[in-house]
Amino acid sequence: MEWLIPKAESFPRPFRQTVTARMMAAALDVNEQLLDAQARRGAARYHRLADADATLNKLRLYLRLAHRWKWLNDGQYEHVSKIVAEIGRLLGGWMRQAAKQ
Repeated sequence: MEWLIPKAESFPRPFRQTVTARMMAAALDVNEQLLDAQARRGAARYHRLADADATLNKLRLYLRLAHRWKWLNDGQYEHVSKIVAEIGRLLGGWMRQAAKQ
């Protein structure tokens, strides 16, 4: 979020109310879903984590589009992709752990 919000402010103005807004909403939703999952146990935690995983996939889509449309250069896309991939790995581990409970 710390990297993405300032970067998104430089995206083309005509798309800030559509694509950029959805990208930012997805990023914020992932954070909220993870916080919500932290407060739950058992199946409820797993379902919240699964929701976060689905939202993370949406965020990946928006980031790919931003790169394809040249809103993110190759280095920026590589940087944010590594961060999102790490979040995905952590999320997968948390989901496996929650499934066992």
